[in-house]
Amino acid sequence: MPDDLAVHDTSPGPVAATGTGRAPSGRRAGGRVRASGLVLGSALSLQFGAAVAALLFPRAGALGVVTLRLLFGAVVLMVLCRPRLRGHSRADWGLVAAFGLALGGMNTLFYQAIERIPLGTAVTLEVLGPLVLSVVASRRPVSWLWAVLALGGVLLLGRGGFDELNAAGVAYALGAGAMWVLYILLSARTGRRFAGSDGLALALVVAAALSLPLGVASAGRTLLDPVTLGLGAAVALLSSVLPYSLELASLRRLPAATFAVLMSVEPAVAAAAGFLVLDQALSLVTGLAIGLVVAASIGAVLTPPAPRTPPVSAP
Repeated sequence: MPDDLAVHDTSPGPVAATGTGRAPSGRRAGGRVRASGLVLGSALSLQFGAAVAALLFPRAGALGVVTLRLLFGAVVLMVLCRPRLRGHSRADWGLVAAFGLALGGMNTLFYQAIERIPLGTAVTLEVLGPLVLSVVASRRPVSWLWAVLALGGVLLLGRGGFDELNAAGVAYALGAGAMWVLYILLSARTGRRFAGSDGLALALVVAAALSLPLGVASAGRTLLDPVTLGLGAAVALLSSVLPYSLELASLRRLPAATFAVLMSVEPAVAAAAGFLVLDQALSLVTGLAIGLVVAASIGAVLTPPAPRTPPVSAP
């Protein structure tokens, strides 16, 4: 599952310099190794947070858990960012509302998916959304290879028919992937209109507000149970606050393309979390399917977009 507080930017680019001099190559290499560790730590926190959320489903249901995650995440981010509320146009607020809708929809659909199908499978199906976006944006013939690899992974996952996986769970995971695409596109637009993470903090408030009625209708007074609240806060910490902090720290030291490649291993991390926390067995065929989608994701983020052909001027 994607972190709701981070965008997986696949555009290559240099890391912003920090200082006036050039660091020795050994120091730069060591910094990148540590930054890579931060990215992997973020993926571990994110997916093990999702596994903990699944453990909370019997108490509060998927809708109740996602409400707690969004509420706690919104409170933390508003406190940290303290976004400026004045000076924005009606179009800016409309964009934030759309961004919040995509953010809330992505999380809600994903939690509905992992209530029905294994965590690793859900993340593998979900990541198809941004993978398709990368393939389309690339406009290079080699991108079709990554599409074929991903399709092979999907066919392996459904080798016995998706009904065995639970058709609704598959549909929810694919829907979460579609919302992830909207999240990426709207996040880029919001980032151009709002300073820092202000737009993201405000969108998270919108997502939490939209989720709250569904969570209350589903879980009722259970949401006020101290144990449920504590576990919900832990889910928000593992799935939002900690990954966001780790990813911000890593992006100061890593090129965005390297960051995206490391994040592409999330389906494999999710499968491991599902096995260790939820006792979800991983067959050889399922492991191969996840591996194909991970390989396709890595290939897609490493494929640069084709150069745009300049318009031909009239003689």
